[in-house]
Amino acid sequence: MSTKANQAFTAGVTLNNGVHMPWLGLGVYKSKEGQEVIGAVQTALQLGYRSIDTAAVYRNEEGVGQGLRQSGVPRDEIFVTTKVWNADQGYESTLQAFEASRKRLGLETIDLYLVHWAVSATYRETWKALVHLYNEGHVRAIGVSNFQISHLEHVIEDTGVVPAVNQVEYHPELSQKELLTYTREHGIQLEAWSPLMQGRLNQPELAQLAAKYGKSAAQIVLRWDIQHGVVTIPKSVTEHRIRENADIFDFELSAEDMALVDALNVNKRIGPDPDHVTF
Repeated sequence: MSTKANQAFTAGVTLNNGVHMPWLGLGVYKSKEGQEVIGAVQTALQLGYRSIDTAAVYRNEEGVGQGLRQSGVPRDEIFVTTKVWNADQGYESTLQAFEASRKRLGLETIDLYLVHWAVSATYRETWKALVHLYNEGHVRAIGVSNFQISHLEHVIEDTGVVPAVNQVEYHPELSQKELLTYTREHGIQLEAWSPLMQGRLNQPELAQLAAKYGKSAAQIVLRWDIQHGVVTIPKSVTEHRIRENADIFDFELSAEDMALVDALNVNKRIGPDPDHVTF
């Protein structure tokens, strides 16, 4: 890997506790346990990626761990994220779920551990468990996923600990400007899941920008994420897509073109409403 490529993959943000997190990572949602996810992780790491995002509910943590080990990339160069699932939330059950994830991944320390959803009855106790894991040194950073401003306010009020990351659905049709502003003001790093809208990239504005910059519509959107200061984790299991998704560090969208993508926002969700978690 060239020095320039290496710098692109390792470029990132310093979280509110001083830990470095790459701007770009590989998401493995719906990547099948076994060779599919093992191969995707190996491919990404060999291409230069240094961040992998999984979750207990994806049921592929073992394969992710195997892919990490088989990649040949030193562990201390890789940023690994996983999440506690809704059914395992609560203080003691979260601690147990963490141990199970750590065992499946084959890792002593997790780089980032997230509360997957703000389950109304349990998320505040779950956050306290994550604070404990952080204080004990089992995780390098802790955060949340799919949290609204009210959820963030509750866990900060309860513990005095500000989440390092909030991973949410974020893309041109759901740009969550109020939440992005809040997280910036409070030192919480926003991270985008489903950044490519599950492939719904046929808007003429994206096609126009893709032609202008000599990039794909997907690359335009991922670049838009990063220029808004949002970490992004596109999912793929094919080498050419994994490679293409990473080729976003050699150009910059103008302010006018950023605004053009911003204007695509229609507050349209792909996933559930975080205020009404019923699963």
